[in-house]
Amino acid sequence: MRRGREPRGPGQSVLSEFFRPVGSLRVAGSSAGSAASGDEGLQAAAPSTTSKSGRNKRRAVENNEPSKKRIKPVQTNRKEGHDAVKILDVEEPKKCARPCVCVKTLNKLREFCSDSKHPCNRVQVDTLQGSQSVHLEKCPTFVETTLEMNSALHSQDTGSQEQSSFSLNQFSASCKSFEGSQNISNTNPLSKKTKSVYTPLELQFIEMKEQYKDAILCVECGYKYRFFGEDAEIAAKELNIYCHQDHNFMTASIPTHRLFVHVRRLVAKGYKVGVVKQMETAALKAAGENKSSLFTRKLTALYTKSTLIGEDVNPLLKLDDPVDVEELTADVSDNYLLCVCENKESLRDKKKGDVVIGIVAVQPTTGEVVFDSFQDSASRLELESRVLRLQPVELLLPSDLSAQSERLIGSITSVSLRDDGIRIERIESIHFEYSHAFQLITDFYARGVLDTTGSQQLSIILNLDKPVICSLAAVIMYLKEFNLEKILYNPSNFKQLSSEAEYMTINGTTLKNLEILQNQTDLKIKGSLLWVLDHTKTSFGRRKLKKWVTQPLMKSSEINARLDAVSEILLSESSVFDHIQNHLCKMPDIERGLCSIYHKKCSTQEFFLIVSTLSCLETELQALFPAIHSQVKAPLLQMALLEIPELLCPVKHYLKILNEEAAKTGDKTQLFKDLTDFPTIRKQKDDIQKVISQIQLHLQEIRQMIKNPSAEYVTVSGQEFLIEVKNSLLSSVPSDWVKVGSTKAVSRFHSPFIVENYRHLNQLREQLVLDCNAEWLNFLDHFSEYYHSVLKAVNHLATVDCIFSLAKVAKQGAYCRPVVQDKGKKIIIKKGRHPVIDVLLGEQDQYVPNSTNLSGDKERVMIITGPNMGGKSSYIKQVALITIMAQIGSYVPAEESTVGIVDGIFTRNLRSNCVINQPNKPLLTGNGNL
Repeated sequence: MRRGREPRGPGQSVLSEFFRPVGSLRVAGSSAGSAASGDEGLQAAAPSTTSKSGRNKRRAVENNEPSKKRIKPVQTNRKEGHDAVKILDVEEPKKCARPCVCVKTLNKLREFCSDSKHPCNRVQVDTLQGSQSVHLEKCPTFVETTLEMNSALHSQDTGSQEQSSFSLNQFSASCKSFEGSQNISNTNPLSKKTKSVYTPLELQFIEMKEQYKDAILCVECGYKYRFFGEDAEIAAKELNIYCHQDHNFMTASIPTHRLFVHVRRLVAKGYKVGVVKQMETAALKAAGENKSSLFTRKLTALYTKSTLIGEDVNPLLKLDDPVDVEELTADVSDNYLLCVCENKESLRDKKKGDVVIGIVAVQPTTGEVVFDSFQDSASRLELESRVLRLQPVELLLPSDLSAQSERLIGSITSVSLRDDGIRIERIESIHFEYSHAFQLITDFYARGVLDTTGSQQLSIILNLDKPVICSLAAVIMYLKEFNLEKILYNPSNFKQLSSEAEYMTINGTTLKNLEILQNQTDLKIKGSLLWVLDHTKTSFGRRKLKKWVTQPLMKSSEINARLDAVSEILLSESSVFDHIQNHLCKMPDIERGLCSIYHKKCSTQEFFLIVSTLSCLETELQALFPAIHSQVKAPLLQMALLEIPELLCPVKHYLKILNEEAAKTGDKTQLFKDLTDFPTIRKQKDDIQKVISQIQLHLQEIRQMIKNPSAEYVTVSGQEFLIEVKNSLLSSVPSDWVKVGSTKAVSRFHSPFIVENYRHLNQLREQLVLDCNAEWLNFLDHFSEYYHSVLKAVNHLATVDCIFSLAKVAKQGAYCRPVVQDKGKKIIIKKGRHPVIDVLLGEQDQYVPNSTNLSGDKERVMIITGPNMGGKSSYIKQVALITIMAQIGSYVPAEESTVGIVDGIFTRNLRSNCVINQPNKPLLTGNGNL
């Protein structure tokens, strides 16, 4: 139903189709009659008289019309009467085909009404048929109808006004009788109105929506993106934009250049968003066979919280812009997609609720893949620990997850780690079955891995635990929908999340109670241990430091290597570190940029930004080579700084190929400097140049035609090759020239030669754009061959950034380097302070230091007593945090500290308070029962 139209009764949808030509009946007939003779304007109606009952019937029909807009022209004709006929008499003859349509419409009405089952309606139709038989039944063609109407009107010139009136009465009566047959018209469900109820664009949207029912679709329509139906209502609510009725759907729209803003907002609210783009250009479509059809559109990208990668959603940070670390913090957090799979059959002595769980966590935006397999009890403490450590933004779960796991997921998502919550995607359980997963993984790696790395890579995958394989299969299937499965091709980069031999055990309860990643009051980073230690300058450095904080080391050699690096930066007076630190402050998120390039989803601006940054870094470190060799002594720092330039060597080659100005503006047609390696682009440009040359040569002929030797082409509002002629000289313009526009002074034309060649030129230009896009994707493919080596250099750079951050922590005052021992079972802290409270209090210096002396062969246990709010919990928590900081490789807030390797920290979940209020009591366990 169209907007603004009054509701119809049954059968009126069909009536509106037949009744549409009423307003044009007299005008069309008059025009046709005027083509025969000067007085033939009177032939618009058949001769008859108008009765009072006929007028009443006509009013009834007009009152029941579905649209009031169609009444006005009829009423105007009735009121004007004879004046309208006079106007038609003096009209010049016109050729008009509309009367043929009207006659056919009346024929349909007569035939339709004659089949009516209602007696009263048949009487009206018969009467009309009798009075109109001469003009309808005996006139099979338009020509015969015109001749007979001419002869009738020549003999009855005086009754012209009455004839016009009868034409309306007859048609109104026909429509009235048609309304009476509404039951017959409703018997056919596939009426014309039903078939044409949707516009072509709406039908195209319906077809796409059937394929992506769970996504909000942004459909490109010219210079804007449109939402339809329920998607439009959701977008209007979440984006605070206007939504209105258009044809059959509610619709809302956003401008093209603001797409990334609105897509990010919808994704942040937990929606899956699809971007549908036009796949055809105007010039190429006009030259094709389907030039009159709808533009072809295709879904080009899907976005969720974990898959927010691509040029549509990534605003860029320019090298020249100052970068505020605090502003970037909210946008550089981990975007893990976590898949959970349970295997209840693998337990022999299984208790109620016990299960073996396999997880796979993927960060499509950085390329990181981690996995783990573990046995969990009914309380799901192990699963909770891994979820809290990873802090995923999206969960991929089977439809038949156990009740215990569902309870845990519900508790975590209700108290969200983020303001906007965790998105949950459900997949049918059949995709988690081992037989199905095994087949999918074998097919996937047979195509993606065997050609490059051999069968050994596939064996790595198949040697994983069954729950992990099932989770990996579900992740592969899910990421294929987003075209992001490429990051899973290299299984050698997969890392196990928890390794008791490498990292300290910190379960979920401990993470919460010690407030390692976020405080317990508002779940923000401020007030946590990560907040105290984080002074990184880069986004990728911040993500690496978070892993260090949640995974304290277990090997004293690795711990001391970090401490040596921190000590050297803290004590060294070398200018090398100042140069490197200044360069880190200007860096964009290279890690995510590289992953965007690897997925071929980056823009030319982003590619140039990332590659030019890496090239500058390589050049600067090359210049510092002698100083690094002589002045940097810490092995960790020296190795990282010396390997980075070697790993970044291939980058300069790709930077030299690009045209800087074209890359910054996004002009792919001028992107490549040397076209030797791009023969397709070179050929297209040659063809374009030939057409332009022909048009320029045509200018000599134009000058002779208009007798203006100084005439030149002008460009106005994007229209090229316009010929300007003064309005006083228009007589010199050939008649076959096409007028494009004019002003008071001049008129602008295209000659037939320019019209033809300009159309061909636009086609070549648009084909060039398509060829350049294809070559651009091939160019990104070639660069992706060095993705892993360049990513390794970025990881080295992240390590350096983390070392600088820990060195800044050590400079805060009254911090000491801890002594970490492999064999010693002791925790000795002299005048230690709580690291978080110490920073929160700041210069007030109100925190009273405390000492601790625990050892395996002497005091192994301490019982802390005292009044409420006396600092018992803060003291116990202080010991745990200092131990964690020492095994991270950081200086600690104490005068002296000696720590033996601690393999785990556990807390009892007594109550949940923030760090300044009383936190929960930690229990430390070491190599013995400490």
